[in-house]
Amino acid sequence: MKKLIVSLLAALAFAGAAHAAGGGIAWDRFPTQKANDLAALQNGAKLFVNYCLNCHAAAFMRYNRMRDIGLTDEQIKSNLMFTTDKVGDLMKVSLNPRDAKEWFGAVPPDLTVIARSRSAAGMGSGADYLYTYLRTYYRDDTKATGWNNLAFPSVGMPHVLWELQGERRPVFEKRVEHGHEVEVFTGRWEQVKPGTMTPQQYDEAVGDLVAFLHWMGEPMRADRIRIGVVVLIFLAVFTVIAWRLNAAFWKDVK
Repeated sequence: MKKLIVSLLAALAFAGAAHAAGGGIAWDRFPTQKANDLAALQNGAKLFVNYCLNCHAAAFMRYNRMRDIGLTDEQIKSNLMFTTDKVGDLMKVSLNPRDAKEWFGAVPPDLTVIARSRSAAGMGSGADYLYTYLRTYYRDDTKATGWNNLAFPSVGMPHVLWELQGERRPVFEKRVEHGHEVEVFTGRWEQVKPGTMTPQQYDEAVGDLVAFLHWMGEPMRADRIRIGVVVLIFLAVFTVIAWRLNAAFWKDVK
């Protein structure tokens, strides 16, 4: 319980830092159909293990929970487990917190519930934020990591997916606001160096990764919704039956 509280506080601190980092841009909408797509979730799990789990833990998720997205224990062991040999172990990392703080300025937060903690009123869901964040990195030689991000300005995390996306440059235009000249993002990008994926393929891959992060924050979400629908249907039917029984019981009472 103590570890869970610490993880939640770390995730919320990360979210608060992101919000305070400079406003960022409007969030794009996460393709919600991926949330229940097993193929997308499986690909997202592969991306998460290969690109995120090196630094970010998901310490409240066990590897064998990925059976729920259609993977067998053998598939999990063969393709998704690099830090342990037990399929029932938690998804932890071996990164030393002291080293992480020295390298990145802060310890990378646990990602088990990051998609749930990063929502913001008027902006969108946590999945919307992550989908935008992972697609708005650009080269910035003034930063220690060599990268910056439109959704999280001056972010300390480097662009771990840059080989897939390549290098892009955001297109800004100058405007006068409140008597001051400012640069505003136009919504367009220039591809500086190609990645191993096309822009469309990269967006699809990021959607899969965010779908997995979204699922990981609440693995029982689909079951909860399904049970809720069944309960509501039952209550609707029972209401009709109760109404007709009530009419039958009281029909002779004047």
